[in-house]
Parts: sequence; C-alpha cells; structure tokens
Amino acid sequence: MISCGSDDSKSSGPVVEDNFIRGADMSFLPEIEQSGYVYKNGTGQPEDALLTLKKAGVNTIRIRLWKNPSTPHSGMAEVKALAQRVKARGMKVWLTVHFSDTWADPSQQAVPAEWAGLNLQQLTDQAMLYTANVLAEIHPDIFQIGNETNTGFMYPLGNLVENEAGYLQLVNGISATIRQNAPDTKIMIHYAGIADSADWFFNKITDVDYDYIGLSYYPVWHGKSLANVQTKMHQLGQAHNKKVVIAETSYPFTLGWNDLTNNTIGTQDQIIPSYPATPDGQKSYMLDIRNIAKNAGMGFCYWGTEWVAFRGAEATNGSAGENLALWDFEGKALPAMDTFYK
Repeated sequence: MISCGSDDSKSSGPVVEDNFIRGADMSFLPEIEQSGYVYKNGTGQPEDALLTLKKAGVNTIRIRLWKNPSTPHSGMAEVKALAQRVKARGMKVWLTVHFSDTWADPSQQAVPAEWAGLNLQQLTDQAMLYTANVLAEIHPDIFQIGNETNTGFMYPLGNLVENEAGYLQLVNGISATIRQNAPDTKIMIHYAGIADSADWFFNKITDVDYDYIGLSYYPVWHGKSLANVQTKMHQLGQAHNKKVVIAETSYPFTLGWNDLTNNTIGTQDQIIPSYPATPDGQKSYMLDIRNIAKNAGMGFCYWGTEWVAFRGAEATNGSAGENLALWDFEGKALPAMDTFYK
C-alpha cells in the first residue's frame, strides 16, 4: 500500500491500492546530490527531489542496477540506499536490473565481466543467485528483467536472435527465482519501441512467467504518433493478457542547453510539432502520455527526470538531457510535474 504520510491516511473507510503507476526514473540522483546540486520545488524553495515528486503525485521510483560498475554509481550499495529513501517517502521501488556492468539497451547487452566465459547452465545459476541476493537486499515492488531487451541480454548466451533457447532459459530461471523469493514482486519485461517487431519479441516469450509489458517510447526514435503508441499498447495487452506500462519516455522543455555536453534532443525535427519544446509543451505531451497510459495500460514512467547539468556550464561530461529533465536550468520544478497527480 502507498503511505500518504498525512493524517488523511488515518481516516476511516476502505484503503484502495494505488495501482496506476505514476513513475519517475531517478537513477542519477545520488551522483547529482554528491556534486552539491540543489533541487528546488515549484516555488523555487530548496527541497529533497524525492519529496517534490511525492508531493506531485509520483507513486513509483525507477532505479537502474548494474552488476559491477566501474564506479559506485548504479551499484548495489548506492541503489539499496536510494531504494530505502524511496520507501521512506511512501513510494514503490521499480528496479531495472540490467544484468550488465554498464548500460544495457538495444545497442549493447554485455554480460557482466564476472560471468564472462561461463557456460549457459553456469550463467543461469549465477543469474538466479544474483537475483535472489538483489531481492533480499532491496525488496523491490517491480523487478524488471533486463533493460530494453529487444534482442535479449547477457550476450552472447542470452542473445534472443542467435540463441533463443539460451535467452529463454535465463529469463525463466530469473523469473522463477523472483516468484520463489518474492511472490508479491511484479515482474516486467522491457522492450524499446512500438514497431511491429515488438509483436515478434513478445510472441517469443509467451511461456515466460511475468506480469507487466514495459515499452520505451521516444518520438525521435519511435515515431511521432501518440495514437500509434495507444494502439500498440492495446494490441500487446490483449494479445498477451498483460498489463502494459510506458516504461520510459521524456520530452524537452527547451531546445537550449545548460552545459557543453552534447544533448540527445536539440533540433525541431526531433520533436512533435504539436508539442513545442517549452515548459507548457512538455506538460501537454506528458498529459497525453498519461491519458494514453490510462486508456490502454496501467502506468507511465519519465526517464531522465533528474538529469540536470550538475557539473556546471562548461562540463563536457555533464548531462546529455538537461533540457529533458523535470527541473529547469535554475533547478526549479517544471509544470510537467503536475501530470503525476493521483
């Protein structure tokens, strides 16, 4: 259940489970806070970023976990501490377990270096042991098996295209471990995009035990029609009898920049014309994303929520998405925060 943190939670009457996911990925937060950056609420007052999100209506925080990263960021200790803060704020924890030491997405799905050279059974055993440990340490409400696993994960043995049986063995082993160790934890499988290839992917995992279909949707890569997003969510949900979540999306509030790190989005041709790159345009986009998620799924999650230019205006290794964050260049919460209302 979601704790309100107010006297309202003590009122009489039935308590209704808040199952519609209103999520924000906050994986960069510990690193940004360590830099000394100060987030502010909508009135410009300094405030814990998690509290600002909670007040806005966010009920779920998404956090990525890497196996053995080259720095402490996104490692077990940091993620566990952040998850504890999230729970203390009365929000749910959605853990994105990459099963890699670094970014995992359609362009790369490297097996953790510690597991390189293992055979399939050994890799399955290690992945299951690791999963059990993650569950014991963090107790997530949602466990996402891999990140944007369009063609599998933990290459080469988990490559769905080249080793379908290997991928299915790994996913089934991880899923079974979650069911055994944390029966209340929901399992998500994550795909990037809304193309017809999504049907191919989810048809391959028909016999896998999972709860949620997660989809990434970014207009620059996945098309500029929100109607197509809703159609694909409907199709997948009905075809596989699963709840569908927009697991990642974002939109610019400006095409400007606040550091010298190249931004992912910075030109007019990358955005949807009916949603200008302004604070109001960002909010309008997210309101429509929310409505689509309500109509065709069970939730949505913003990515890069907190990814401000925390290393300063001259940084070439700062944020590639400060113009996509939900805090502006002065650190003030943007109007798009209003779209998380309950």
